[in-house]
Amino acid sequence: MSPSERQRVEKVPGARRAKLTPAPDTTDAPLPTDEERPDAPPTTGEASGPNDDRMRREKPPHY
Repeated sequence: MSPSERQRVEKVPGARRAKLTPAPDTTDAPLPTDEERPDAPPTTGEASGPNDDRMRREKPPHY
């Protein structure tokens, strides 16, 4: 990997932090969420286990 292909640190005037240039072969597009993925399991509002309803009703001890 040549130095021109690597990420560089860029100083931003007036900012407290520097920023990196984008890495090679990447995009700034967000990853699809689980609902958008065709291989994601279907989501339902139903309880999936025997204790799920009880856990949703109970409050943690610090409340």
